[in-house]
Amino acid sequence: MLQAAPRMTLVLGGARSGKSAHAEALIEACPAPWTYLATAQAWDDEMRERIGLHRARRGEGWVTRDVPVDLSAAIRATRGPVLVDCLTLWLTNLMMAEADLAAASEDLAAACAAAAGPLVLVSNEVGLGIVPDNALARAFRDAAGRLHQRLAREADRVVFLVAGLPMVVKPAGGPA
Repeated sequence: MLQAAPRMTLVLGGARSGKSAHAEALIEACPAPWTYLATAQAWDDEMRERIGLHRARRGEGWVTRDVPVDLSAAIRATRGPVLVDCLTLWLTNLMMAEADLAAASEDLAAACAAAAGPLVLVSNEVGLGIVPDNALARAFRDAAGRLHQRLAREADRVVFLVAGLPMVVKPAGGPA
């Protein structure tokens, strides 16, 4: 049984672990309308198809906003239940734009801390595999790990998804 979303929940997991569906169910436990802040960019047909499938599974009550880079401003400007999907795509977009990842991550953490909630953040856990063989991939993995640690400290709840099964890593009201 899903608990209603607290002020801020961080949902982590690997690719195709069920993160997005779980996050959507958490937000849908709150009164509509729900805002979906989408960070993906459709660079090719396959990605356009993925984005279309994500959008198609959401029913009425959802408002989707595409925010590939300026996520902090979008969080600050949005009221009501918010779902951000996903932070690792957002980091990728920032890296491609050669942005200051540390500054952007701190700004995002500040926006999340100021959000009235409920706010559900989805991200890929990329630190469970081998050490990447190139500097760019290592920088990405490290930036994602630092961002996850920073947001997990602020989050009221952290959930890790494996094979569609949620494991609560930090329960609401649990240790910071």
